[in-house]
Amino acid sequence: MRLKQIATAFKINPNVLQLGLKYSLLSSSILFCLQHYSHAQEQYDTATTAHIAANDVEKSKDIIQLDTVVVTATRREQSLQKVPVAVSIIQGKALDEKQQNSLEAIIKEIPSVNFNTMSTNKDSSLFIRGIGTISTSPGVEPSVSTVIDGVVLSRPGQATLDLLDIDRIEVLRGPQGTLFGKNATAGVVNIVTKNPTEKPEAYVDVYFSDDHEQRVKLGASGALIPGILKANVSALLSNFDGNIYNFKMQQDVNGYRTQGIRSKFEYNPNDAVSLGLALDYVHKKSTAPFGALVSSSNTDYLESIAPVIASSENRTVNSPEETIDDTNQGIALTADWFLDHHQISSITALRQWKNDQRPIYNYLPEATQQFALIHDRGEVDSKQFSQELRLSSLGEGRVNYVVGAYFSKNDNDEKTQRYAHWYDATIQDYADDYALAYFGTESRNYAIFGEGTWNLNQRLRFITGLRLTRDELSFYHNRQATVPSYLESRNNIRTAVANSGSTTETGLSGRAGIQFDISPTINSYLTYSRGYKGPAYNVYFNMRNIDTPVIDPETSNAYELGLKTQWLNNTLRLNLAAFYTEYDNFQANFRVIDNAGGASTRLINAGAVSTKGFELDSHYQVNENLYLSLAAANIHARIDNFKCPPADAACPNVNGKTLPNSPDWKLSAQVNQYIPLTAHRRIELSSQYAWQSQTQFDIGQNELTIQPSYGIWNASLGLSDTAAHWRVAFLVRNILDKSYSARLAATSYGLYRNVPRDDQRYLGISFHKDF
Repeated sequence: MRLKQIATAFKINPNVLQLGLKYSLLSSSILFCLQHYSHAQEQYDTATTAHIAANDVEKSKDIIQLDTVVVTATRREQSLQKVPVAVSIIQGKALDEKQQNSLEAIIKEIPSVNFNTMSTNKDSSLFIRGIGTISTSPGVEPSVSTVIDGVVLSRPGQATLDLLDIDRIEVLRGPQGTLFGKNATAGVVNIVTKNPTEKPEAYVDVYFSDDHEQRVKLGASGALIPGILKANVSALLSNFDGNIYNFKMQQDVNGYRTQGIRSKFEYNPNDAVSLGLALDYVHKKSTAPFGALVSSSNTDYLESIAPVIASSENRTVNSPEETIDDTNQGIALTADWFLDHHQISSITALRQWKNDQRPIYNYLPEATQQFALIHDRGEVDSKQFSQELRLSSLGEGRVNYVVGAYFSKNDNDEKTQRYAHWYDATIQDYADDYALAYFGTESRNYAIFGEGTWNLNQRLRFITGLRLTRDELSFYHNRQATVPSYLESRNNIRTAVANSGSTTETGLSGRAGIQFDISPTINSYLTYSRGYKGPAYNVYFNMRNIDTPVIDPETSNAYELGLKTQWLNNTLRLNLAAFYTEYDNFQANFRVIDNAGGASTRLINAGAVSTKGFELDSHYQVNENLYLSLAAANIHARIDNFKCPPADAACPNVNGKTLPNSPDWKLSAQVNQYIPLTAHRRIELSSQYAWQSQTQFDIGQNELTIQPSYGIWNASLGLSDTAAHWRVAFLVRNILDKSYSARLAATSYGLYRNVPRDDQRYLGISFHKDF
């Protein structure tokens, strides 16, 4: 009774409070047992001292070793090999050399990551270990959190931003809600940009391809007031005509034009205070079509879109112009105070994302007597404010910890106009009609969190952490018409409708685990994590009363066993992770048929799903001139118990089937070979191969939406001068000219494919110069 009274007083769900108390009691019990064990192991193994001494001797001989990688996966800077989290790292320098400029590119580098490609980046999203969010609704959070310099992005579509001045990208696999927040139930993509330097630096990077892609990046860094104020600035200009030919427009589409700028200032008035200011702006205009037709059984439709010929490698369309106008911009203020044994950090951020998209849905060049020409204009205006305050311990003491508080406010407003040009038999002439909807969401998130590492002795550590989150979510929706009037009689769907609603939830996420150093170069860990993803609303243009109920929060229970090892005097690094995660009330999009025969895609609590498997990350510095890497993942992401949506007249049995956008197997291999020519000049050879097994793109398990297995082979030949600080390289993408689909979607007109950038072989040349 007392527990319920406390829960009521603080507006906390009693079940959540009870779970938190049980979790704390369990953690305390484990800690008590481990402390008794630690008395028997006060001194580290004598191998530690021997290893350190031997390592120092080897270093004195200038032995080439793998670089020590520092990550912020625990909100504190730590060595990658000491962090009890499965983490993959991509260095910004490697991205620049490969001319990879978007997060979508990392799916071929990190096997655990996939990308849901849509015709508009508003609906695109990242997946980790088979888990991600597919929805057009502004009332749902991503399952994979995207973080830029400590600032969490609120919408999945923002993760499609172009990369500029990147130091590294850390991909944290598995639930990370304790330290990174509620929208990290599948993992985190942590983007760290370059900090200003004291020494003056500058660079220019130029790239051209034989299929008319051009990119120029410029940057400079240095001290404005020596020892006190330093800054950097970088800019991007890029253009790509596209790799799909539009017969109607008589030009290539599926391209883009991008302009971007990023700048950071760092002010250090004394050794105890560091203040930062970061500003960024990226504007991108794309011509991405809904898709290229793969197949259709409708002969009238095929005749209407001629001369397009449907095929699995089709790269043509025949329709009016489609554009996506996207602007991402933000400002962040950071402050760090360094005390004797602690660091206080504050991150205050404002971000805005504007997206204007104009898709064509049935891909006709013009309306006919059989088919109307239907297109939309959708406008998104998303604003977010966030404030995070953290207290972290410094050094390696008996207990290392980080505690903090977080608040975010997100306002999303959307406007969609649906236009139709159609043949009206009653007047025997063509007519125009349109429908209009305004909708949006407001969300508030409050959280307190903390995580600590208890160093029981030099080899054994205990990790425990909790995050208490409170969500406040509301939506509004006002539509003048569901579909243009000429379609109402065919679909039996009413016109004007207005809805609104609100909900609040309190959720708990956390982590507990054991970390044990088997030897000085072999680290193991076993962790349990509880994930929480907040409530959602299915807010979209065609929203009906059936869509107004709240989508319950998504929760997960994850278990991970990891092994991080270094061999051959730190020239070989092998990291392994095995995992199993169960998700309840999984939030997913599902295409349903209502009782009136109308089709729609709705956000639902799909039921229970799970993902399990193992992952390998390996790097081998064979010698000064030869580097090898291999990453692989076997991920078994399945639907365990699917809940059929209400009013669905044809719900298939999908239990035991694969989750969308999740191949069972993926691997990525790379070889870098350097051939010295002089003391400062060398030839650089690089070859990369990425392969994945077949992929299902539809949670409804449509047999047509399966992409067969495929592999992509890339290579480059470069010449560099370390004294003059320049590099020129010749790149070949998709050497074997393998065509594949980034996504397959079935509609009433036929099957469409999203054409990826590397659907065909192409060549490029790049030049980089540091000053």
